[in-house]
Amino acid sequence: MSYPGYPPTGYPPFPGYPPAGQESSFPPQGQYPYPRSFPPMGGGAYPPAPSGSYPGAGGYPTPGGYPAAGGYPGGAPAYPAGGFPGGQMPSQYPGGQAPYPSQPAAMTQGTQGTIRPASNFDALKDAEILRKAMKGFGTDEQAIVDVVSSRSNDQRQQIKAAFKTMYGKGAGTQERVLIEILCTRTNQEIRDIVRCYQSEFGRDLEKDIRSDTSGHFERLLVSMCQGNRDENQSVNHQMAQDDAQRLYQAGEGRLGTDESCFNMILATRSFPQLKATMEAYSRMANRDLLSSVSREFSGYVESGLKTILQCALNRPAFFAERLYYSMKGAGTDDSTLVRIVVTRSEIDLVQIKQMFTQMYQKTLSTMIASDTSGDYRKLLLAIVGQ
Repeated sequence: MSYPGYPPTGYPPFPGYPPAGQESSFPPQGQYPYPRSFPPMGGGAYPPAPSGSYPGAGGYPTPGGYPAAGGYPGGAPAYPAGGFPGGQMPSQYPGGQAPYPSQPAAMTQGTQGTIRPASNFDALKDAEILRKAMKGFGTDEQAIVDVVSSRSNDQRQQIKAAFKTMYGKGAGTQERVLIEILCTRTNQEIRDIVRCYQSEFGRDLEKDIRSDTSGHFERLLVSMCQGNRDENQSVNHQMAQDDAQRLYQAGEGRLGTDESCFNMILATRSFPQLKATMEAYSRMANRDLLSSVSREFSGYVESGLKTILQCALNRPAFFAERLYYSMKGAGTDDSTLVRIVVTRSEIDLVQIKQMFTQMYQKTLSTMIASDTSGDYRKLLLAIVGQ
């Protein structure tokens, strides 16, 4: 009798085993070195299957357990079939485009970046490689691309420090876009940003925000830079219902707007909790919360509140949209393009690429390749991956 995954008959006998037909006299497994990769009879993991197909034997996953090409694990579509449950959440992209997609459940079960820390990392050696690549009359752009695109952010910071120590030359730092950074990052990321801001510039980020902004936008950013959002992933549905009612009474249900209520709920609730609140609001008000924010607010505070809600619905879709508009039309918003590609490369750039293709029917790599050139293009594509 043959078992899936075992060598077909005709193979030379393994040393020490009885001739064919006398299998009952095989010694117990573990007493002979062969066959090393065979599982115990009756279960266990089978040897790797040949590419292209899996035998229908116990222990192998069913075909539906593998992602369909271009899709998500389990073969699930990127968007819920037939739209959002109950026809809810008809939130619009800027410009009245298709409904803002809610993040597929399969996407929330872990994120995936395109860059991982390099093994056998040596900051001093990398700094020396970069120095050699940039000194003299020419520049070895490929050497720079090879180093920068294959090191994690933490490793790049070590290279930067080593470079400055060895050669007394530092890299410039560009200012951050406040809404995108402070309204999308985790608590720990925000605290790290505040600490690095103090280290790099010798200034307090909250004080600078207070001096350069005002009104409700100032209060929103100050709330954001505390890094105190609830990050409990469980959802309290009664709280979601109560918050939806409070937001309605603070906006659509009254003359004028109670901005402090919006600030308190959107700045403190976890992103899963906010998503549940948006669903409850849509059922109660027959209008989605994103649309209500657009009606009740304007300017930067509107953008900040909508950014928080969009990230609650689908963070990769938010960044995919930002990348698209950084390259759409005449010219390229290089700072936004570089910032998102670099800062998300170790977090969720794989999911962002998937959402980009779903939303715009073209790949992120294709759009970058057509909108940039030279070594700039080469470096971005190396980070993004094909």
